Amino acid sequence: MTDEPEIICEVRGAAGHVLLNRPKALNALNLPMVRELTRALDAWERDPAVTRIVVEGAGGKAFCAGGDIRTLHDLGKAGRHAEMLSFWREEYLLNLRIQSYSKPYVSLVDGIVMGGGVGLSLHGSHRVAGERYLFAMPEVGIGFFPDVGATYALPRLPGAAGVYLALTGDRIGQGDAVALGIASHAVGSARIAELSQALTGPEPVETILAAFAAEPGEVKLAASALVIADCFGAETLQELIAALERQAGEGDAFAAKTLATLRTKSPTSVAIAFEQMRRGGALDFADAMATEFRVVSRIAHGHDFYEGVRAVLVDKDQSPVWQPATIEAVDPAAVAAHFAPLGPDELLPGR
Repeated sequence: MTDEPEIICEVRGAAGHVLLNRPKALNALNLPMVRELTRALDAWERDPAVTRIVVEGAGGKAFCAGGDIRTLHDLGKAGRHAEMLSFWREEYLLNLRIQSYSKPYVSLVDGIVMGGGVGLSLHGSHRVAGERYLFAMPEVGIGFFPDVGATYALPRLPGAAGVYLALTGDRIGQGDAVALGIASHAVGSARIAELSQALTGPEPVETILAAFAAEPGEVKLAASALVIADCFGAETLQELIAALERQAGEGDAFAAKTLATLRTKSPTSVAIAFEQMRRGGALDFADAMATEFRVVSRIAHGHDFYEGVRAVLVDKDQSPVWQPATIEAVDPAAVAAHFAPLGPDELLPGR
């Protein structure tokens, strides 16, 4: 055990500075961290001496690799669903807070950013990617779904790239993130600490970021952009699968690999994620977050999340047994039920 706080929120010059400080856990997010960041953001918004927020992760490997999924899994297995859902409720409200924050909110991401870490960074005004930046929303691989505002953000990415990222969990680097708008700025990894220090000064955030700007890296998805747009822009999941099968049958190696990848994911999660993407483009941010809380409230009582976490994090046999076992066997009515209103338990009552 260590006496080091898991999150450090302090004023540094003009900046409200946040350090996610669980490096051995890749800065995975837990409920005390959510609450401390919420408290700090509330205080700093009222403090005229604080003119910008700067968020970074400790340890050099990750900004934040996601929520503390193992703890949430264990709560659910023990039947403590209310405690489990309280994490997601407060996390989603924090995502809303970040998205509507009245001061510049700068995340310095040099390393892994997944799941809950995406929620802490993507919705802020400035998203700075170092060379070691690695983004993914891999939730469909553990029987979960891409949450923390992905319902809003991913359908709005160009060329159906967001649908592709949601359904496959593929990882992208700095170049693709800047090209898609997931990251707003690129910077050299060696200059991150210097940039963090510069942001404590009085100069405007945009001026400082412009002075540190670097050319982003290679855009790896560019070579497959037409296939992604054609297949993942489909109107239905069945049409998407058929388009991948057609492209794979014509010899496209990327389509064949993508199809094989989809077949390893939770079929229910893939279907939920597709429905998210289909709905999300028409929702405002608050409604998107309310939608996600409806979905997670049902997943907490389902099968595949517990099976996926078991296979990946508990037994680590990497052999989940999904129910149902194929995308074709997923009942559309079961998918739709995840999106039904929650009545008095809604994230945002009255919406």
